[in-house]
Amino acid sequence: MKTGLIISDTYKNHDTGNGHPEKIDRVTAVIENFKKIDDKNLIWKKPAKFNLSLINKTHSEDYVNQVEKSFPKKGLVFLDGDTIISPGSKDATKDAVGSIIAAIDGVENKEFNNAFCAVRPPGHHAEKDKAMGFCIYNNVAVGANYLIEKYKYNKIAIIDFDVHWGNGTYDIFYDNKKVLYISTHQYPFYPGGGTENDKGKFSNSLNIPLPAGTSSEEYLNAYDHVIKKLIQFKPEFIIFSAGFDAHKNDPLAQFQLNSNDFYEITKRTLMSTKKFTNGKVVSILEGGYDLKALAESANYHVNALLEFNK
Repeated sequence: MKTGLIISDTYKNHDTGNGHPEKIDRVTAVIENFKKIDDKNLIWKKPAKFNLSLINKTHSEDYVNQVEKSFPKKGLVFLDGDTIISPGSKDATKDAVGSIIAAIDGVENKEFNNAFCAVRPPGHHAEKDKAMGFCIYNNVAVGANYLIEKYKYNKIAIIDFDVHWGNGTYDIFYDNKKVLYISTHQYPFYPGGGTENDKGKFSNSLNIPLPAGTSSEEYLNAYDHVIKKLIQFKPEFIIFSAGFDAHKNDPLAQFQLNSNDFYEITKRTLMSTKKFTNGKVVSILEGGYDLKALAESANYHVNALLEFNK
């Protein structure tokens, strides 16, 4: 079996301004590193084209209209204090969403067994009606709703190992029994929330807040709770919100993970859920702001996806 790699050059036109951590070089570093992987089982693919109405299953129509009208003809526009768009952001945001659609369709059509989307902007902070934390549309949430609407899935697990809590994903699926949202994250930290008490309306969320300075061993021990919850839920399909900013070298957080820990996280998840999902997994890039650490960590993550197919 094969692993899909969904990419598009439009991320290069999403200009966030000088000095912004969510910069073009992030995805460039990831893609350039993937080019070194000599594996015929890695299938490169472009994002899917789709109608904007697809996003309305996740975000309100008013919000989508507001965003679409906000893309400037020149210069930069702030959607919030740190979420910035430019003329090229329109195509980049659409391709970020289109990447997860292409990944899901590829898995469902048996082009590949799993996939990773190397795109920007990220998505997990975007709420139903609100851009936030570098995120405009919630890519993973659109993907989960697409699985429910088109492919009639009833049990989807979203696993968010970004160092920041995915408040947007939690908000969107707060009262959806078909989606289990699991997050491991630094706490207290941006964006606030994500405590053990944030369980969703139907206990369909598991939040595992961990302190600054959390080591690899401490993190992987805590990840046992993720595995336990997944086995209990029995997901039919898994989506990773793959942020690599829990790395010890990341400038925006204080976890102490190593690059190869992301291989271990991925492998554990795949092995423990194989009998439920048959290996159906799609992953999409969220955070990660040290270029070398990001490229290495994403590489370990994708290697785990590739190895799982053999």
